[in-house]
This record gives sequence, C-alpha cells and structure tokens, in this order.
Amino acid sequence: MEDKVMKLARVSDRLFPTFPSFIDNFFSRDLMDWNNSNFSSTNSTIPAVNIKENHDSFIIEVAAPGMTKDNFSVNLDGDSLLITSEMKDEKHQDQTNYSRREFSYQSFQRSFTIPQGSVDGDKICAKYTDGILLITLPKKEEVKPKPTKRIDIM
Repeated sequence: MEDKVMKLARVSDRLFPTFPSFIDNFFSRDLMDWNNSNFSSTNSTIPAVNIKENHDSFIIEVAAPGMTKDNFSVNLDGDSLLITSEMKDEKHQDQTNYSRREFSYQSFQRSFTIPQGSVDGDKICAKYTDGILLITLPKKEEVKPKPTKRIDIM
C-alpha cells in the first residue's frame, strides 16, 4: 500500500509541480534569451527556411506571409545567394482635433553559400505564392549524380 502511495506522489509531482518548484522554475528561466527565439538583433522576425536537394536542383523555401513579390530581392554573387526583403507601411489619419501617423518597417536578409560551380546561375528562378518564396537553383549537368555504370569483365 505504501509503495502505491509513493508512486502516486511521484506521478502527481510530475503532473502538478509544487508551488515552490513552479516559482523556482519560472524565475530560473531567462525570459529575454533571444538565442532561443526567432528574432534578429534588430527585433525583426527572420522567416523560417527549408532547403531541399533533389537530383536536378537545390530548392529554397522562405516562409514570409503577408508580403508581395515586389518586397523581395534575390541575388547570386559568385557562390553566395542573398535574399533580402523590405516592407514599409504608413498610415495617416487627420481629424479635426488630432493627427495620427503610424509607421511600420520590416526587413530581413539571409545569405546562403552554394557549393562552388554546382549551380547554373542563368537558370535560377524565384516565385512567390501563398506566403512562400520558392527559389529553384538548377544543378549543372556535370555535378548531377551519374547512374551506376556496369563494367564488363573480359
């Protein structure tokens, strides 16, 4: 019987921490630990990025909802792909007794190193649809994986 009570007490401590342990846990966490969040040093969000590779190309997906294709700039400089975005918004409201102006500015910059000589820079394309910027970097023919070749023994 005592063994069952001890097990129940241990389970209840895990499910419902005691008040002192809850307080200790709350104050021991670093609430301003920016390294564990998705913010840059300028307090702007950095969009999540997926990078995929298939037989023919590298594919970069940037999650950036609420923007338009005109907000982006994609540049290839040597073996570096630079994606930048800038979005400005200004609201102005004049009334008899007051004037109200609100400004909003959002930007980010991401840089990716591409394996040297692996991408056909003239065939890179980018498309923005449903909040996702999709960049396709086609591989050069000489870097694509070749099928296994059977060699006959004489």
